[in-house]
Amino acid sequence: MVIIKGKNMTKIANSFYIYGISILFFLTQSLGVKAQASVLNQYGLDIILTKKEYHNSIKNKPGNKMIDLKKTINGIAFDLRYATNNNFMGVKLYPTITTTYLRNNAALALDSIQSELYQKGLGIKIFDAYRPYSITEKMWELVKDDRYAANPKYGSGHNRGIAVDVTIIDLKTKMPLDMGTDFDNFSDTAHHSFKNLSTEILQNRLLLKTVMEKYGFKALETEWWHYALPNAKDYELMNLGFSDLKKITR
Repeated sequence: MVIIKGKNMTKIANSFYIYGISILFFLTQSLGVKAQASVLNQYGLDIILTKKEYHNSIKNKPGNKMIDLKKTINGIAFDLRYATNNNFMGVKLYPTITTTYLRNNAALALDSIQSELYQKGLGIKIFDAYRPYSITEKMWELVKDDRYAANPKYGSGHNRGIAVDVTIIDLKTKMPLDMGTDFDNFSDTAHHSFKNLSTEILQNRLLLKTVMEKYGFKALETEWWHYALPNAKDYELMNLGFSDLKKITR
């Protein structure tokens, strides 16, 4: 049996102490980084807040990249209501913008829809697409009716970059087809199931629904203009500003 005395014992004790502190520091740092990367909001949702978080989220996920629709879809028209006072909130919710954004999968589908409608002398006009999560919170404060506004407890397809509010326009006149109501009309008349409308309006709504669903979008029953890709949880919620998106999609 070997007995260790004096300075040798002190050296061994110090080595174990330093080793233990190193392990503790490593674990603390690792857990700290993990916690920092997964800060949840009051509803327990993990929301992308920075460009760095966005870039990390789309690694190996090309379909999740955000795309500038003006640069991607030829002839696409915009009437971005939340960048004006002409919306149900009555105030400007977005900065002055001339384009908007969707995830790559949604943008490609919308490009195919635009191409198909173009053959009929028609095109798509967009009222809204990507919407920062903080704007969804503001809308909910006023509406608090999940038939017409997304509950921030769950987030919106708009916050995920997979929902779009659209209508169809005549390319010659640049005028929208008659859909029976304006955008953001929160009444039964805007529902897909509402049939007390003229044949022309019903046909226009059916045309929009048919072409949108052909390329993978799903309709929202209570809003004739709202369509989103399925499998929403495959796409993270985001609260990136439009200035950030402009830089990201260059």
